[in-house]
Amino acid sequence: MSLLVVGLSHRSAPVSVLERASLSEDARIKLLQDTVAAEPAAEAAVLSTCNRIELYADVDKFHAGVAELSTLLAQHSGVGLEELTPYLYVHYEDRAVHHLFSVACGLDSMVVGEGQILGQIKDALARAQELHTAGRLLNDLFQQALRVGKRAHSETGIDRAGQSLVTFGLEQLAVGAPVETWARDKKALVIGAGSMSSLAAATLARAGVAEIVIANRTPERAERLAQILTEGDDTDVLARAVPMGSVPFELTRADVVVSCTGATGLVLTADAIAAGVEGRVGEQPAAGTETVPAEEAPLPPTPVGTEENCPLDLSAVRPGFSVMGEAAVAGMDAATLEQHAAWAAGTTVDRRRSERTGRGGPEADAELIGALAATASAVGRIPERRRPEPVAEPPRPEPVLFLLDLAMPRDIDAAAHRLAGVRLVDIESLAEASADAPMAADVDQVRRIVSDEVAAFGAAQRAAHITPTVVALRTMAADVVAGEIARLEGRLPGLDDKHRAEITQTVRRVVDKLLHAPTVRVKQLAAEPGGAGYADALRTLFDLDPETVASVSRAGESTEKNARNRGPA
Repeated sequence: MSLLVVGLSHRSAPVSVLERASLSEDARIKLLQDTVAAEPAAEAAVLSTCNRIELYADVDKFHAGVAELSTLLAQHSGVGLEELTPYLYVHYEDRAVHHLFSVACGLDSMVVGEGQILGQIKDALARAQELHTAGRLLNDLFQQALRVGKRAHSETGIDRAGQSLVTFGLEQLAVGAPVETWARDKKALVIGAGSMSSLAAATLARAGVAEIVIANRTPERAERLAQILTEGDDTDVLARAVPMGSVPFELTRADVVVSCTGATGLVLTADAIAAGVEGRVGEQPAAGTETVPAEEAPLPPTPVGTEENCPLDLSAVRPGFSVMGEAAVAGMDAATLEQHAAWAAGTTVDRRRSERTGRGGPEADAELIGALAATASAVGRIPERRRPEPVAEPPRPEPVLFLLDLAMPRDIDAAAHRLAGVRLVDIESLAEASADAPMAADVDQVRRIVSDEVAAFGAAQRAAHITPTVVALRTMAADVVAGEIARLEGRLPGLDDKHRAEITQTVRRVVDKLLHAPTVRVKQLAAEPGGAGYADALRTLFDLDPETVASVSRAGESTEKNARNRGPA
């Protein structure tokens, strides 16, 4: 059996695809159950976060495993396989181990070095254990990944290279100002009471906000989080819980809104946000100022309707543009263009005279158009044509409501980006901002730790793979000793107990000494890359029964499973 991971993340797929492919809790459970029920997979675990969806499995066939896992991801995410496939990545055996260890250290995170991923890996393992989809391989893998991640954070300065997604998002809202300065005395609304929302609330409390309101579909969780914030020793923030129905009113009071729920639809629409801004409590325009909505801003004056003898149909000219401009003359036929040019120059053209002299009609139009084209080719532009006069746009007001959307799929309508007085930071904008984030020198040290740990994990797994074969060999040797002692007793019935025990001990020592060096050496060799073949050679040389080896493996797995079910002593 071999480790395989199939997934997509912010590095391989656009946020729009990640958003559509995100898995609900029920979908994750069904995906795990269906994966282990599929033929190629014996174990399965799902790591699903706001910027990655990965399915880990222990498979016996690589190509069949890739096909099956990809199909299952598409089925449970709701994104068609043909659409999803270009964004999927595949890692196998040591590369799969290297990938998960890198993820655990924060090297593959949107914000390099963030530590929240460790909690998400722990949750993924716990879910697989509860559903009994994690066996020896995935238990060992995920537990080791947690240890590697903790080691990276304790032995290096990777924490200086990055921060949590929450902190990074708040920094983007603050636009260069220190978060503590920007957040001081603000009122915050946090929608959701899960791990990410709780982290956001705690971060805002430490940053110095004056008030935090928690809204959640389960009131008890919101009240519990509010209580934790209020009783915290390191902050003096005022925290309270409200039902989800109170969110529209709380929007009129809040300065900062952080949303991270498991909802499949929008939690805050653009209309709701606009209503919250318009109805803000205590927000009055400064004296002497007048707010003019962008769509009602007056257009520049136009001469349409005041130009005498203009050959254009003035009623058809778009308001706000001069009849001398490009918008007025675009699409004009040659004859009218000639009339307009003469009028613009202060003269007139008598088209009837031209027609009497034989210069009118289609031929004249063609001649005029040809001359116009030749002039445009020579000078690079059409003479006497100008761009529309610019329309003055009112300056965008400073934001009064800051929105941070950490959910996947998104909680907040992306149209809020265009609302006046609103600043929205979501997963998509965080991905763009993090692409240019500086990398700390400690990242190289973490990469070395990951490489070393991958090698150690692979060696341990290969050594464990040969252990059942070694145990089966020693069991066979013990059976041979027992059989020979029994036959000796039949030949020497008068042998007393003392001599029988001495002979038995001597034979066992001989067998142990003969097997010691080969079994120790084969374990060492098996730990090296390609060492799995030594187990096969051992079984062949000593003609070991495959079922005996398999029974040893099953016994070991059963013992480990019982130990996990009992929990820590």
